[in-house]
Amino acid sequence: MHKLSGKLFCLPFIGCLLLTTMSSGAVADDLTEDSGAWLQAVGEGSMSFIDPSLKDGRIWLEGQSRFDGDWSHWYQGMVRTAVGYSLTDRATIWAGYTWLPTQNIGKAYVSQQDIWPAFRYVLPTEIGTFMFRTMWETNFLNGDQVRERPRQMIRFLHPFEFEPRLSMIAWDEAFYRVNSTTFGGKSGFDQNRAFAGFGWSFNKNVRTELGYMNQYVDNANHSAATMRHLGMASVFVNF
Repeated sequence: MHKLSGKLFCLPFIGCLLLTTMSSGAVADDLTEDSGAWLQAVGEGSMSFIDPSLKDGRIWLEGQSRFDGDWSHWYQGMVRTAVGYSLTDRATIWAGYTWLPTQNIGKAYVSQQDIWPAFRYVLPTEIGTFMFRTMWETNFLNGDQVRERPRQMIRFLHPFEFEPRLSMIAWDEAFYRVNSTTFGGKSGFDQNRAFAGFGWSFNKNVRTELGYMNQYVDNANHSAATMRHLGMASVFVNF
């Protein structure tokens, strides 16, 4: 029964992912490609260090720096913080805030802020661990413009038998614009991020990941797109 319920849980998420990937495949004729690198640090832990009675409470802290291909230009950062509650040992709900400062070459500085709820479900299986994360961002753009943008991630981690500290990691995350805004673009598909790489667990509290991420971003009018080929390095700390 456990295996069957796990498969049934996966199906709607995989279906959504396939549909989104196919829709992004029917892309605009004008495609620009570039490269870069993203650096990420994530800390997550229980609130039990504040008080043992808060053991089911969670804290999420994250920071990113994003660079153009030759590392000479920092174009975007990201700071994310959230509090959560563990419904079970597999399911967690979150409420969070994101700050996204951006300075693209030749464009004005933009400081986007987001608030969001999220739900995460972790599913261990015989072949590895799946993680499903659904976020619904409310993006505060230039002026008083507000964009609603849900995003769905599916992540898979497979430790190797010959060296359990080493693992293969793959994930995909799709974004969708619910409403049309001047600065946030027309409603519809927004972007897709796909990652493949390897992870190394130093111990139960510290893990690093290194790999390639493909970011496909549709433009505001769905008439052109940008595909970024990115190296991505991450460190995860559990406390």
